[in-house]
Amino acid sequence: MSQAQLGGAERDLYRDTWVRYLGYANEVGEAFRSLVPAAVVWLSYGVASSYVLADAIDKGKKAGEVPSPEAGRSTRVTVAVVDTFVWQALASVAIPGFTINRVCAASLYVLGTATRWPLAVRKWTTTAIGLLAIPIIIHPIDRSVDFLLDSSLRKLYPSVGKPSSS
Repeated sequence: MSQAQLGGAERDLYRDTWVRYLGYANEVGEAFRSLVPAAVVWLSYGVASSYVLADAIDKGKKAGEVPSPEAGRSTRVTVAVVDTFVWQALASVAIPGFTINRVCAASLYVLGTATRWPLAVRKWTTTAIGLLAIPIIIHPIDRSVDFLLDSSLRKLYPSVGKPSSS
């Protein structure tokens, strides 16, 4: 099916397709941190950050395509790019990455003090816990970032460029 229409609404490549999962790459990298070289974890952050940047650029292009007076166009594009970039950077990279990192660090520590399991078993268990935590943390983080931006940055936007909640 084409990107243009899906049930009457335009399909968003960055939010309605498999591409969305690239935003979770760093969480997966953090879950595997105890098993892989640090370069692999940093690469996962590169993938997630590229997703964030691509989505922000896409939202800016879409905002620029909306017919309106030229005077409001640049403001609308700027607001779309900034809002999407900040929201995605917080909700897809920074907060979830930190959260999974701490969940995994805490679970590795607890498993080390509470069990006599071999290190390899503790590391794989920590990775499994991190991976299982990802779907649990996503929606609360998304809603928290919405609240944070609605209470701060989005109050600064002129009404011509106000985006809807992410």
